[in-house]
Amino acid sequence: MKLTEKQKKFADYYIELGNATQAAIKAGYSKKTANTIAAQNLAKLSIKKYIDERMEQLASERIMSAQEILERLSLIAKADIKETVVIANAEGYSEVEKPPDFKVQIQAMKELLKRYPDNDRLLEQQLRKLKAEADVSEAKSKILTDTANKLEGNLKTNQLLMALVNPQLAESEGDDLDDKV
Repeated sequence: MKLTEKQKKFADYYIELGNATQAAIKAGYSKKTANTIAAQNLAKLSIKKYIDERMEQLASERIMSAQEILERLSLIAKADIKETVVIANAEGYSEVEKPPDFKVQIQAMKELLKRYPDNDRLLEQQLRKLKAEADVSEAKSKILTDTANKLEGNLKTNQLLMALVNPQLAESEGDDLDDKV
């Protein structure tokens, strides 16, 4: 079955955007029915075949093609690529190579899944699990940072109290603490 010009535009925009509803609107379908039309178009074998053929064709192009983008997203999602970051340390600053964090990996996986209409529900569940794990890690980090900040505040409060009770003792211990910090 031959595709209409609108269906071709839809498929091309879908490959470009990864969002079926937006692709339908950009291809000229009504905004009111774009969501329904998009779902119907993705279910049509002729359009799916066209999308698959275009994806293969894009794989052979040498500029930053859709295939290269998909490959890069895959490298990020699998943490097979590293980025260079600058971190502060005792000597000043240094450059360190690190893999992408969970949230970046999850975003890459979501972008990949958008481009494949038959994506697997199991993958979506795994993504949700990874996101939850990343959120838990982020919350733990915040708790640790908050606790460290409170301890530092308590230390300063203790020094002030000591200064009020025994100014000479507080000065000598304050000097010792300054040497350690």
